[in-house]
Order: sequence, then structure tokens, then C-alpha cells
Amino acid sequence: MLAELRVRDLGVIAELSLLLGPGMTALTGETGAGKTLVVTAIELLVGGRADPGMVRPGAKEAVIEGRFVADGDDEVVLRRVVPASGRSRGYVDGHLATLAELAERGATLVDLHGQHDHQSLLTPAVQRRALDRYGGVDLEPLRRARKELAAVAERLAELGGDERERAREVDLLRFQVEELDAAELDDPEEDERLRHEAELLADATGHAEAAAAAVEALSGDGGATDAVSVALAALEGRSPFADAAARLRSVAAEVADLAAELRHVGECIEADPERQAEVGARRQRLQELRRKYGDTLSEVMDWADKARERLRALERRDVVAAELDAERAQLLVELARCEAEVAAARSACAGPLAEAVEAQLPDLALPKARLEVEVTGVAGREVTFLFAANPGMPLQPLAKVASGGELARAMLALRLVLTEGPPVLVFDEVDAGIGGAAALAVGRSLAAIAADHQVLVVTHLAQVAAWADAHVVVDKQVEGDTTVTTVAEVDGDERTTELARMLSGTPGSATAREHARELLDAAHPS
Repeated sequence: MLAELRVRDLGVIAELSLLLGPGMTALTGETGAGKTLVVTAIELLVGGRADPGMVRPGAKEAVIEGRFVADGDDEVVLRRVVPASGRSRGYVDGHLATLAELAERGATLVDLHGQHDHQSLLTPAVQRRALDRYGGVDLEPLRRARKELAAVAERLAELGGDERERAREVDLLRFQVEELDAAELDDPEEDERLRHEAELLADATGHAEAAAAAVEALSGDGGATDAVSVALAALEGRSPFADAAARLRSVAAEVADLAAELRHVGECIEADPERQAEVGARRQRLQELRRKYGDTLSEVMDWADKARERLRALERRDVVAAELDAERAQLLVELARCEAEVAAARSACAGPLAEAVEAQLPDLALPKARLEVEVTGVAGREVTFLFAANPGMPLQPLAKVASGGELARAMLALRLVLTEGPPVLVFDEVDAGIGGAAALAVGRSLAAIAADHQVLVVTHLAQVAAWADAHVVVDKQVEGDTTVTTVAEVDGDERTTELARMLSGTPGSATAREHARELLDAAHPS
């Protein structure tokens, strides 16, 4: 709901701060006091058209802020700044937002009735969704058929529709797959293994000589083995050096093992120019493949698998295409069946919806009004609410209804039947041209809607205002050359006084005050 509204320098409003609660709130006041400007402020918050002429004379800009409490305790703050010159600015939760973003967010929060802008029920898409909700139209089979058909179309597109382009791709893929198959890649670590082998072969003689020199230094005459043996002999049997002697025996064994290992490795290393050339050629080939198909052999092998799969699909494209065409033909039949079912369901519930809304119209001072729900197009997708306020008038789309009051009451009737909609509903001009019992019916209807929505209504009629849960009075005062608008919530005796003013223009009239109390008692029985 709209919990708080702040307005500065908008029209005759210098400063306004309004706290709002749930249920129905009536905004009343003398003509020209600025009641409609409150609606204008809300309209600006949700993306309505701004005009520099809206700015209070002498002010640099008009600023409107609204704090909305959404699901649970989540809050959304919308802000609109209208400068006296230049383009307006919008903000959502303190962040700059485009007008489209502001309108998109606002559409989920507020619906205005009485002016043509920002009435969601005037848009064909919302009217279609409203009809579907009212009639419980099951759209899932239709959505599923469309999704499956789109998937088949996508698969057909992936096969390639241009025969020449497909032939070129097949030739290229064949060459690439043959090249990769000929390489016989089966080990993603092959290039690393070959690198080590190439380093070994590049200096095989040097490696063998180094091993022989090391063996000689370890086990040759006067080598490490002899030196360790001499040291061990010098310490054997001497108790202070028992630990050292034990360590020397370990060193002697380790030196012997190391010498044997070096001798074996050295003897296995042989210069092999032919193998060296083979390794070099293989490494060159692998490098070329990595340059073409991936940074690593693993990526090259993955690419090869995908290329083979793509080639197989293209080579059997005609077979696959025939299968997909057959599947597509079946899905088109299924789609047509689903569309027919949805169209029939929408048409079936269009009449009952129109009758339910028409049943509300007489109580809203539209006794001869007619409403029809027109369903046309594929799957009944084109849904239009048609309305005529008086006999002899042609039915026309709601968006083209000229009278603001008639449109607002038609919207009110729709809201009574269609409980879905944004959480905040604003009604302006809803009581235009009515009075008496019709006004009471309008007030009662607004109160009924307020059970599920927050309802703000600008009204001139006490019969409507009496049904509100809260009553706000907008007053205009002239101070010298300046006009100031004030806003105050009234209750108790003050509310009775305001209703009496609305009834007779003389708030002190005992008869008017008695009538006002009767209205309040009838709307809010204790």
C-alpha cells in the first residue's frame, strides 16, 4: 500500500505530507483546493506525463515522493522531480531510473481510474489476463505446444537451411575430422611427455657422460664409497661415535644404491637421432593442432568429439530434417487444437463476465449501460472490453470512453467483479454526474473493493466519503498574494462538519450535520 506521500511545489501545493493507512481513504475539499493534484502527484510517481507548468510559480522544481509497503515489510520508494525547465527525473529506491522503469515499477503498485493514463484494465493484455483469471482458462497446454514447436524450429535452424552453406561446412568438417583422426590423439598429456623425452634425446651423450662421471666419483677408486669406508673403519668399536658410525653405515648403503641407479640410467640413455626426429615431428604436429583447435590437447580432443558429432548430424541432415518436419507437422496440429480450445474457453466466459459487470452498473448510476467482452484472433488472443454508457450509443473500447466519470464507474464495476489488480487503486471523478442512491451505491462498492485493496477516492459527495475508513480534507488558503494548500485528516466531529459542508455548503447547519451523522452511522454501524 501507499504508506506515505510527500509533495512539494506542485501547482497550488507548497508542502504536503500525507500518511495513509489500509482500506478506503476519501479526499475531499472545496473546488480548486488541490484534491486532484494529489492524484496528479501519484500519477507522476508512476510514470505519468510531466509538464513544467505543473511547478508552483516561483519554485525551481516540484518534488513528489511515495513510500510503498509491499509484501511483508518490504518498502519501495518512488520519487519524481519535475523542474520548471528541462526534463523530469525519476528515482526508484534512491537510484536514478528511466521513465519507463518508473512506469513499470509503478504499474505493479498503483492503478488510477478517472483519467485515461495508468489504467491497467484499459490495455488489451491486461484485459485478456483478467478474462482468463475470471474464467479459469487453462493456458498450460497452449504454452507447452508453443514451446515444443519453437524447440523443433530451433533444431531445424541448427541443421542449416542453405544447401551450399551446409555443403561447405560438411567439407570443412570432414577435412578437420580426418586430420584429427589421423593424429590418433588418445592421451591429453602426450605433449608434456614428449617434451621431457625431447630434452633427454637432445643431450643423450652428455647425459650418459654425466652419469658415468657421477658413478666414478661415488664408487671408483678413492671415490665416495672408499672415503665413507675409511671413516667408518676409524670409528668402529668406539662407543662415543656409535651414532655417527650407524649413520655412516646408512650413508654407505645410500651411496651404493645411488651409484647403482646412476649406472643403470646412464646405460639406458643412448643417442637416437631417428627417434629424436620422430619426437620433434610429433611435437610440431601437436603444436599445429593446438594452434587450430585448442590451447591444450584436452581441448583439442573435446573439439574433435564435437566436430564428429556435428558432421554426423549434417551428413544425415536430410533424414533428421524429415523427422523434424514430421514432428513439426504433428505439433502444428496440436497447437491448432490448443488454440481452438483456448479460444472456445475465452469466448465461453466472455459473456458471463460481461453479464456480471453489467449487473453492477445500475447501482453505479449507469442503468442503461452495456458492456461486452469481444474475443477474436488466434486462440482468442484479441480480447477487448467494449462499453456504451447510454442506449443508442455504439459499443467502443473502454480506452475511448470520453466521460471520466462514466469510465471511472465502469472501472469500478469491473473491479467489483475482477478482484485482481495492483494493491493501490485511485479513483478520481468516480462520482461525476450522480447523487442520491447512486452515490451511496458507489461508496458502498468502493468500500467493498477496499477489503482487498487500498482505495483512494477523490469525491465531492458526502454519500461516497462517508463509506471511507479515513477522511482527508484538502483546503486552500490565501495569504496575501500566495495561495497555500493544506491537508489534514479529520475524524469525529470534524468529519461530521466536513460531510455537512459537502451536503449543504453550510457546515454549521443542524439539519446537514444530522444527515452527515446518519450517513456515517449507515456506512459504519457500531
